[in-house]
Amino acid sequence: MHDDFAEKLRLALDALSMSRGRFAAELGVDKSLVGRWASGAVIPSAANRERITHLLASKRPGFSLLDWKREISDFAMLFGASAQKVVERADDPFHASLLQIVQPSIDANVGAYEGFWRTTHASLFEQGRFCQQYGIIRRASSGVLDFEGGADGIRYRGAMFPVAGQLFCIGGENVRHLPSFMIFNVMAVPKISFMDGLVLTANSPLRIPTAYPVICERIADLSGDRARDEAYMAELMRRPEAMEDSSLLPPVMREHLLRGVDSDTAKGIGGMMLTASLSPQLGEIIALSQRQI
Repeated sequence: MHDDFAEKLRLALDALSMSRGRFAAELGVDKSLVGRWASGAVIPSAANRERITHLLASKRPGFSLLDWKREISDFAMLFGASAQKVVERADDPFHASLLQIVQPSIDANVGAYEGFWRTTHASLFEQGRFCQQYGIIRRASSGVLDFEGGADGIRYRGAMFPVAGQLFCIGGENVRHLPSFMIFNVMAVPKISFMDGLVLTANSPLRIPTAYPVICERIADLSGDRARDEAYMAELMRRPEAMEDSSLLPPVMREHLLRGVDSDTAKGIGGMMLTASLSPQLGEIIALSQRQI
């Protein structure tokens, strides 16, 4: 078995517009197993490799076990696809090892995260004002959770990795072209409605590292129709980033987002770091977050 089997499997599923759930159902295996094959965390046995090949051959007549030995560009041509569409490489040791850690959590809890979300944080440039962006979280063909969002004139995109009750994220945006790193606290429930965490980036003109609190609220579920979801996401991201009336933000949320580092805070935690421990008012904040957009 070539090391790029996972990459080729993802390419084939993408070219055939087959979800992992549908592929697993037709193959007669659990969806989580297909996820581990596609991530490179698990190599299918010889028997399962034959079953995978037989199923793909039913979609692309003439496909055989020998075709797995083709170069990725030739393999892509068999399915009428481009090898460039495969964004994540399974033979990347960092990516493979990370997916091996987070894949079981994604497989078990993908429905807890997928949906439309609104983020709120204090403006870094206008004191006393707040910003909101809207976006979507959904599973990508690579197996990770993708997020895409923004507001009028700015777009964010990246990947999310759930680990031990937290959600780790890395992404970038299209204005300053800088990466951002995020860690969110989450509550282990079937459908997560609220996430509280920190963003680390370099937002000042001098690109000084900056950490600030952010909250994320679920505002809607995915419809199951990709075109419809894309249209709704585009509608949400046309909204202005700056809140026109920051007084509409409940006081408990304002206090949560405006906390910062001062001399007393630094003494209390032993260093000049902004932390995001679970707020004692988290229940109240979550209740407030259930309001309609």
